[in-house]
Amino acid sequence: MAVKTVQAVVNGQTYTLTYNGETQRYETTINAPAKSSYNETGHYYPVTVKATDDAGNETSVDDSDETLGASLQLIVKEKVAPVSVITAPTSGQLTSNSKPEITWTVTDDDSGVAADTITLLIDNTPVEGAITKNPIENGYSCSYTPTAALDDGQHTIIVRASDNDGNAASDVSVTFRVLATAPNLSVTTPANNSYHKAAEVAFSGTTDGATLTVKVGDGAEEDVTITEGAFSGSLTLTAEGSNTVVFKAVSESGVETTVTRTLYLDTHAPVIQSVSITPNPVDAGATYIIAVEVTD
Repeated sequence: MAVKTVQAVVNGQTYTLTYNGETQRYETTINAPAKSSYNETGHYYPVTVKATDDAGNETSVDDSDETLGASLQLIVKEKVAPVSVITAPTSGQLTSNSKPEITWTVTDDDSGVAADTITLLIDNTPVEGAITKNPIENGYSCSYTPTAALDDGQHTIIVRASDNDGNAASDVSVTFRVLATAPNLSVTTPANNSYHKAAEVAFSGTTDGATLTVKVGDGAEEDVTITEGAFSGSLTLTAEGSNTVVFKAVSESGVETTVTRTLYLDTHAPVIQSVSITPNPVDAGATYIIAVEVTD
């Protein structure tokens, strides 16, 4: 008897093989499935081969066959790399948080993202501590908070990952800036607990803050001009007696430093109520007492 047909069944499709006299084998050319086999059972597409002779006798082998099974496991690998997107911080962002939460996603709609390949570098150094990896459709949503405070200044984060077929995603990076240190603020004048006979009081000092305001009592904050780190101006006390004055410097990232002064306004001159000299008259060379009654 002679072989009549040889067929292969792959991914639900049946293909007829043609005899090749040179190789003395039955052959055909098939397009591989469009998707990776990684998510298939065993990470391969099972292949079944059927041979039928002219009498109708049929023989079939598949991936479970003890002898030929390993040859009937079609492994298909994708060539498209995963996609990484950093969602926070954003490029060029200025933050006052020295331990900012870093968030990103890695997705791959075929073989899937290999979770253990997801890595994060801060300033070219792999991070210490665990990265949180929450499964999402086709990948992972990731987050990481630095265990140690980042220094003030510029920092660059890099995300790396691969899919289960070994395709590495392009590095994705974001550069941002940290400014967590409170600004310096020194009020030179007026002195704390000082007394003033006029409501208008001059002030001066230095700061490395981005903005500066001054507020008297419950009044509104008033902007103060900073010139090369120095400032000066005048404020108006609003009440006789004690006045609370607050100077507030704010950094570019929003961190505040305040200095409070208590200033006393006294616009009333003392009143001399009475004067007495005892004794009066007094003997030459003797002592006498002057007593003055004063109110203010």
